[in-house]
Amino acid sequence: MARYTGPTSRIARRFGEPIFGPDKALAKKAYGPGQHGNQRRRGKQSEYGVQLMEKQKAKFTYGILEKQFSNLFKEALRRKGVTGENLLQMCELRLDNVVFRLGIAPTRRAARQLVTHKHITVNGANVNIPSYALKVGDIVSVRARSKSLETITNSITASPNQMEWLEWNGETQLGKVVAAPERIQIPENIKEQLIVELYSK
Repeated sequence: MARYTGPTSRIARRFGEPIFGPDKALAKKAYGPGQHGNQRRRGKQSEYGVQLMEKQKAKFTYGILEKQFSNLFKEALRRKGVTGENLLQMCELRLDNVVFRLGIAPTRRAARQLVTHKHITVNGANVNIPSYALKVGDIVSVRARSKSLETITNSITASPNQMEWLEWNGETQLGKVVAAPERIQIPENIKEQLIVELYSK
């Protein structure tokens, strides 16, 4: 299987950031993974290495494969505006990410699973494609038969939506994309300009 399904703590330690959410492993082992741990001497990274790491971080954060990410970049390049910001905006507007941002799922992985198992609808129709690109005005909701799922109810209670570009109605479990997210509204620590420079070579 091409998609990474291994330990998330290992990837988070590689980047030194909790890209999958709060992680106790980062506090206990604040160094990269590997047999020799923090005894390994790492040389200074090249410019290409820094750019590649930033792209890998973005891919793992949003759960996107290389080919998908490359296609997203090509589309971001075609659109008007700043390419790097366009790229992050398109990643944020993926259905699995919006389900996560609305608080319906505790993580993007969990959100992806809810979408593929047909627990989520878009504008009243079942959509089971995690990469489905949402537009301003689209309505995302939990399918009627799935509203009592413990995973969903616990997540909504624990982490209500706090995104300015999304509206959430807890009673009806309906979310709406009210605007495309601006860069300042995206909390991820991703240096998108490095990704643009990498693909521009």
